Amino acid sequence: MTEAAELPPAPEQAREVFGDRFDDAVRYAELLAEAGVQRGLIGPREVPRLWERHLLNCAVLSEVVPEGVTVCDVGSGAGLPGIPLALVREDLKITLLEPLLRRTTFLTEVVELLGLDHVTVVRGRAEEVMGKLQPVHVVTARAVAPLDRLAAWGIPLLRPYGEMLALKGDTAEEELKSAATALSKLGAVQTSVLQVGEGVVDPLSTVVRVEVGESPGGVRFAAKRAKAARTGRTRRRR
Repeated sequence: MTEAAELPPAPEQAREVFGDRFDDAVRYAELLAEAGVQRGLIGPREVPRLWERHLLNCAVLSEVVPEGVTVCDVGSGAGLPGIPLALVREDLKITLLEPLLRRTTFLTEVVELLGLDHVTVVRGRAEEVMGKLQPVHVVTARAVAPLDRLAAWGIPLLRPYGEMLALKGDTAEEELKSAATALSKLGAVQTSVLQVGEGVVDPLSTVVRVEVGESPGGVRFAAKRAKAARTGRTRRRR
């Protein structure tokens, strides 16, 4: 039996959530179950629960993303949560940021196959693209790293008064408490833990929201930006 044969039918909630993009969501699930497993992007044991644990779990993040904003999905991997979010929210302009070539190759193939014109794939680490990518309104992430480390990568990519939305598990409250000092240094002004996906997923998806003030990344990143600006002026003079 192939891995693709283990993919269960889409639940009825998927039709409601993905709407006109339902067929594309099915195709994406099939790609994850086939090429995703073959290329080591997702474990074969995840195939039977792709819909509930992965696609729908990520798609409901759309409930807390503002309309018409720019989004950077940090450590996008196989496209979670970025691609499900893109399927349900064509009003967003989404960048899938991922350092590994085999993953960005897969992401590019998916984006082209599904015709996701509002999605861009960028290969690189968050710390490498700071200052190169346009700052975004929202940074998303799922299962990338502990919150303090994730924030150090993601928050500096935000524009002033932006927010980071991180899909987390049962330890969300604990992670938020332990990361409080680090988040403050990075310019966070408000944090909260949200539950989304009522009537769609069980258990509900847990989202940690970190809102920043006028200096995303805090003092340290402000100094780094100033240094980069001085270096740029020096090079132009030469």
